[in-house]
Amino acid sequence: MATLRDHLRAEPFALALSSGFFGFFAHAGFLTVLEDEGLLPTRLAGSSAGALVAGCWAAGLDAPAIAERFRTLRREEFWDPAPGLGLLRGHRFRGLLDETLPSASFESCRAPLAVSVYDLLARRTEVVDRGPLAPAIHASAAFPGMFQPVKVNARPCLDGGIADRPGTRGLPAGTRVLYHHLSSRSPWRRKGSPALAVPSREGQIAVVVDGLPRVSPFDLDAGPRAFDAARAATRRALDLAPHGDARAGLVVRLNAG
Repeated sequence: MATLRDHLRAEPFALALSSGFFGFFAHAGFLTVLEDEGLLPTRLAGSSAGALVAGCWAAGLDAPAIAERFRTLRREEFWDPAPGLGLLRGHRFRGLLDETLPSASFESCRAPLAVSVYDLLARRTEVVDRGPLAPAIHASAAFPGMFQPVKVNARPCLDGGIADRPGTRGLPAGTRVLYHHLSSRSPWRRKGSPALAVPSREGQIAVVVDGLPRVSPFDLDAGPRAFDAARAATRRALDLAPHGDARAGLVVRLNAG
């Protein structure tokens, strides 16, 4: 039976990374394994934490560089409380993006990238795939209540995961997709919540690692543990055979332990 590694080596694929609060550590661990194996996506998409990691890689950072930047992240680098529709003004986070991203625009990325944001006035998801890169990633990662809205194309926007948690809205139908799904560990999510469900999509192979350490702005020390756990689980996942209905998408699911 063909393994996940076999599937990925057979044909080009797009990489989609879900939202998931501070799940960018786990996404980085996932991506380092793909890069180690030479399994590189031909296009990328994501929401929130997924947009951050996909954007950094598409902009030209290799996976180890992304991982190192996250490992050294300190709360004061993005923590700038101010009055407004959200705790954090976001100026420090934008400065961090401007300093970190090697490419300033979608057009200069090494692979096509689509980032989901939530347009507050239209009350719907918008896909950004051209123009300045940092504002789109900033908006996609602007978790409601934590960050203040971010202007993208003169429109106030927030976290792309509000209405596109998988971050796949920007991928055309028929695209062959490898999707890294972050299971919600939020104490506010009830069992059976749609946030916990793996979305269906024809041509998609989803990798789900349950039981990853939960990371927050007040527990960034859990980040490296989440990175290491996701990396170890992804190595195991490549040796497994995806299961499911190809019309609804295949799944590889395993525990972090």
